[in-house]
Amino acid sequence: MIVLQQAQVEEMYAHARAAQPEECCGLVGGAREAARSIYRLRNVARDALVTYEAAPEDLFDAQRRMRERGEQLLGIYHSHPRSGDPVPSETDVRLAYYPSAIYFIIGLEGEQATLRAFRISESTRAWEGVNYAIGG
Repeated sequence: MIVLQQAQVEEMYAHARAAQPEECCGLVGGAREAARSIYRLRNVARDALVTYEAAPEDLFDAQRRMRERGEQLLGIYHSHPRSGDPVPSETDVRLAYYPSAIYFIIGLEGEQATLRAFRISESTRAWEGVNYAIGG
């Protein structure tokens, strides 16, 4: 189970709110199951209102910084600005290239943001919810 700190969750929520009405995207780096860093990435998708694509230079830079910090990729996050109970879309499943990563989806519809976590298999086109914990 991955453990996020409350400040990291708030950082992801802030990113999602700042990107509205478009989707945001980013990475979660850490060690073992403990998240250490949130990496905001620019969404350069052609239709960022309904999908996300990380800017390649941002992605490479985040991966470099993870290596320098001794982190590994634990998770990938993005937002669904018009959902209060987010689940992976067909596009999310089709583009899930990191089977070992946890995919976090932030729903922004309603009074409070919602964070849900999933394992997604692009090869089998399946997904399942996973538990995570928030510490500190």
